[in-house]
Parts: sequence; C-alpha cells; structure tokens
Amino acid sequence: MPSYFGDCDQVHLLAQSGGCTVYQLHNETGEGTITMYDVFPGVTLAYNDFHMRYFDSEFVPDRAMLCIDHCREGRLEYTARNDAYGYVEAGDLKLDRRLTHNGHFEMPLSHYHGAMVSMDMVRACAALPGEFRDFPVDLLRLQGKYCADRYPHVLRSQPAIEHIFAELYTVPEAIKLPYFKIKILELLLFLDALELPDTLEEKPYFYKTQVEKVKAIQAFLAENMDKSYPQQELARRFGIPMTAMKQCFRSVFGTSIGTWLTRYRMNQAAVWLRQERGMSIAEIAGRVGYDSPSKFAAAFRRTMGTTPLDYRRAIR
Repeated sequence: MPSYFGDCDQVHLLAQSGGCTVYQLHNETGEGTITMYDVFPGVTLAYNDFHMRYFDSEFVPDRAMLCIDHCREGRLEYTARNDAYGYVEAGDLKLDRRLTHNGHFEMPLSHYHGAMVSMDMVRACAALPGEFRDFPVDLLRLQGKYCADRYPHVLRSQPAIEHIFAELYTVPEAIKLPYFKIKILELLLFLDALELPDTLEEKPYFYKTQVEKVKAIQAFLAENMDKSYPQQELARRFGIPMTAMKQCFRSVFGTSIGTWLTRYRMNQAAVWLRQERGMSIAEIAGRVGYDSPSKFAAAFRRTMGTTPLDYRRAIR
C-alpha cells in the first residue's frame, strides 16, 4: 500500500516487523499512533489512536482505492459535499475512495479511536480470489454500491457493525493476522449483503462557513470560561442564526453548547484540583465561571461523580 505520510515531519516510524508498522504522530495539539498490518496483498488494517485536534498528512491517492473507517470513540470530520462537512461518531462506518482527501484530518473532540481497512483495488481484486476460493464478493461492485460518487458514504451505528468491529479491538497477539483475514472477509460479506434503502437518510452536514463559526464559538468559550454568555449573544457576535448555531455545534462536537461548556469547565477544574494544591476550591469555582462554590460543587459532582473536595483528597 502507498505511504499515508510521505516525508511528513509530524510522523515518526516507531517499529516495523512481521507485516506490522507503527507510526507516531505529533503536533502542537497532541499526539497519536497508527498501527498498520498488511493482511492481504493490497489490503491493510490500521488502528488509529489520536489525542490531537487535527493531523496533516501528505498522502495523495494515486490509484483506485476503497477505504472503510470505523469510529470506536470520538469524532472525525469529513467532506460531505462541496464546501460542506459531516461527522463520523462512535459506531459509525464511513466508506469512501479518498477522492476528497486533502491531507487534513479534523478531530473536534481532540481524540479519535478507530480501525481502518484500506484496499488498493487493483491488487486486492487480484489477491482475494486466491486467498479464499469462490469468494462471492466483487470488490468493484461493492465500491460502486457505496461510493458511486466522490463523497464518503456513512452507515449509522448498528449491531452487526458493532459485532464485527468489537472483536477486532480485542484480538490475542498469537492469532492476529489469520483472525484479521477472517474479520475482513466477514466485513466484506456483510457490506455486500446489506440492503440499502431506496432513499438514504443522510447524516446532517454543514457548510464550511457555519463549521468555522461554531469552532470559533467553542474556542471563544474555552478562552472565556470564567464568564457566561447567553446563546443569543453568541449567535449575534459570530453572525450565525441561533437554530443553525445549535444544530451545527451539536453535529461538530456531539453535544449542546451548554453541556459541552459544563464538561470543559469541570475537566479544567479537575486539572487545577490535581495540580494547584494552593488554590482554594472557591477560587477554582470562580475561574470556571461559578460565583457560588456550592453550585460549582453540585455541577462537578454531576459531571465527575464526586465532590471537588473528595476528588482532591483522592489525588495524592
């Protein structure tokens, strides 16, 4: 398979042995790892573990491909239409030919965990019949079924998908490669047999200008978490209709503005409770936007499952 990274200086090769290659990714927003296995000629399975807001890759597809991405945790942004974006969330499956791939990956929650099956169509079509005699799946037909146009096709989470991928995340080392072969064949059979409705229910997508505005709103709230801003003021300040702001924010970040802000505040409060022993709980409450320590304590307990004082005492 072609390298996904080229000479990108954000990527370092950590290990390579027995058909397995491990890369480490890093930039100013965090780090991640990609563990790639050569399963069949032209077919790789990769485990993606990202703790970063975005990643830039120099990979540009130079051949016919079919890629299947499963999101286990987090959120991944993708080009859904011209100048518009959609989001893959936990349990979803994204199929595409990488025709809209521009080398830039956004992970709005700053973490993403999942698995990816990548197929070089020429090599994979030639290899699979030799690996499994009378294998009934025609990869070109499968590609046409899900990727008739240049944009990704996303299957919403469903039990059959969860069953296939749940087992892929807990494979004993001694049987990994043969097991990967079985699971990829199972995945292809499932996708081949799946009946798609005549009218597909598409995941919502939003135009680039809307996405940029809600990302700016999120950054603004994070930088000013000691203050409270009515949503009407946020919509007016950033020039976006209230309904569109709410819908787009939920699509990008997976939750409402209020819920996101509360979680962000409580997580930052937890950091200060651990690291700033000289800072009082009342001071921390003020720094995350609460003028009442009791209201802060109640919000912290709802989010973290314990009181700020007990949380601090438990950290030695």
